[in-house]
Amino acid sequence: MKHPKFVVVLLLATLSIFLVFDRIVNSQDLGALTNQADKVSGTGYPVTATINRFGSDCGPGIDCEGADPFSSDNFTFDTAETARPAAADQCPVVCPWPMMCPEPVCEDPPHAEEAPTGFDDETNGLVDQDTHDRDRDTFEEVDDIAKGLGPVYNAQSCKECHQNPVTGAISQITELRAGHNDANNNFVDAPGGSLINDRGIPTPNFNGNPNKSAKVQERVPPLFTAAIIPGGSEISAEEPVRTFRTSLNVLGDGFVEVLPNGTLLAISNAQSQISNGQIHGQAIAVPVLELNIPDNRDCKNFQDTRCHRRIGRFGWKDQIATLLSFSGDAYLNEIGITNFLIKDENTSMGRFVGFGSGFDLVRDDTPCDTPVEQCPNPADCPCGEDKARDIDVFTRFMQATKAPPQDKDIQHDSRFEADINAGRALFTQMPGLSYSCSACHVPAIVTSSARMDGPLFFKIIRPFSDFLLHDIGTGDGIVQNGGQTTRLKVRTPPLWGVRTRTRLMHDGSGMNAPSLTFKEAIMRHQGEAAAVTAAFMGLTDQQKKQLIMFLESL
Repeated sequence: MKHPKFVVVLLLATLSIFLVFDRIVNSQDLGALTNQADKVSGTGYPVTATINRFGSDCGPGIDCEGADPFSSDNFTFDTAETARPAAADQCPVVCPWPMMCPEPVCEDPPHAEEAPTGFDDETNGLVDQDTHDRDRDTFEEVDDIAKGLGPVYNAQSCKECHQNPVTGAISQITELRAGHNDANNNFVDAPGGSLINDRGIPTPNFNGNPNKSAKVQERVPPLFTAAIIPGGSEISAEEPVRTFRTSLNVLGDGFVEVLPNGTLLAISNAQSQISNGQIHGQAIAVPVLELNIPDNRDCKNFQDTRCHRRIGRFGWKDQIATLLSFSGDAYLNEIGITNFLIKDENTSMGRFVGFGSGFDLVRDDTPCDTPVEQCPNPADCPCGEDKARDIDVFTRFMQATKAPPQDKDIQHDSRFEADINAGRALFTQMPGLSYSCSACHVPAIVTSSARMDGPLFFKIIRPFSDFLLHDIGTGDGIVQNGGQTTRLKVRTPPLWGVRTRTRLMHDGSGMNAPSLTFKEAIMRHQGEAAAVTAAFMGLTDQQKKQLIMFLESL
């Protein structure tokens, strides 16, 4: 890089995360040729909240992070423009019920501010604007082969997948995943992992021809000529479970990162209550990659070594819990750059193509320009192809972004306002039901009050998501973490900024059904959402239009 990098201070330290892995993972044991990132994320497991004699519990090894998993104070299902969660105007709770603790001294309750929003490339206050601009330059930088691009990859820059209408937002770019179900109907990855990279670097020929070829290119099997790469063998079996995954918005994700585990579990509990068990978001405990190096990098040693975990909230399968973990995972899986979190190169359909194969010319054991703080011995944490530690900069950029704004001009235009307000009401409660879309697409949540200062803490965000997994009949069949129970579940996509997305749902246009309009996307909702979809079908044409007009303003 042409400018200095600054060490990202992990916000998780403020939340005091001390997570212990004390159960055997119920995910399938992934094979030795599975991609490194899938090995790590494949060690997640579902968690639910309980109450014991010590108080509220957020699951084995999971810190509630100061939020009661049985309280609805930190969020609201009310879609009204001015609706505020109760905790936004209350004294912070020191000890969640039923623990016996002294009442906090708070004569003047604080009032949470709205998180800043805007498609304007401005910082949310975490860093100064000059630093944010430099960080954005790094996020936008195009990587090439000399730096370590590939050998298999999907994009050359973070911006390539996160750009509409500004850097960090969404795009039409999709990734491809594939696998199959075994005799017991359990999902099994395609050779090398479920991710099928769309691109590969030019590769040398073996016959003396000086021109380049494309031998590392991946595709959905079969690949009968896979043996062209040394060590490879014919791949004849087909992988009929296939899906596209649309690129996700990362604007405002710094606020999402500091949502307490307890709040996410509280949303899940409240969903079940208001829907009489019809809706119940699933939370997944996943490894925090940066907290597990170098002692238990793959979180495979669950008997002798602590595996630090947190509830996932990033990625279509909630496979990621923090933005630094997300940066390391995406830098390898999407761009092909090894880094201090994920140091092994991905394979090409299970065939080794990393350094030493003749295809990848950049070493994966290069020391970091600056030592990794979590590693007492720098040799345990090489930076590989990311010696400048760009993943730290990507992380800080995302943490410092504003959240996507709603279009207030549309919402308060006299031609639309009455209809949009009617649509809001339908989004909160459908006729004949006690709930509606907002049960999953949660309108407002308060971020952690572990600190009352700072730009990310004790803020009201309006993401229209619960960041939990649900089965709404559109599941892609892929298992990445949490075990086979997550196969048909996907994370509730945040609807903030949804008006900028032209291809909806997790798969864009849909492998089996279209979702290019809001109405088409609504109609695809079944499973846990079936009752709401049925109620939507019973609305008048004018009511349907009002609900869609509201979505057009988000």
